[in-house]
Amino acid sequence: MSSKQAIDVFRSCIPLFNALSDPARQDIILLLAEREPLSVNEIAEQSNLSRPAISHHLKIMRDVYLVKIEQKGTQRYYSLSLNQSVEQLKQLIEIVEQECSL
Repeated sequence: MSSKQAIDVFRSCIPLFNALSDPARQDIILLLAEREPLSVNEIAEQSNLSRPAISHHLKIMRDVYLVKIEQKGTQRYYSLSLNQSVEQLKQLIEIVEQECSL
């Protein structure tokens, strides 16, 4: 694999790293890992953040495919959706191992 391809894969992971770097989003991930699916209100009840702040964090997480939404009536329920993110990170690890091993 070329250096340009390695850089492209690394750069494609940056939005995921940014999403994972925030402590509030880390807390949401851990909460969903324990008790998914949850509504925004249910997540807010377990957090010090406001409902709008929770919605903002969930949108960021949805944009990088860390969570998915299921609509039930008027409620939207969030659960983890990590497959794509895990595959993206595995690809990065493989490239780093190939390009950086001595």
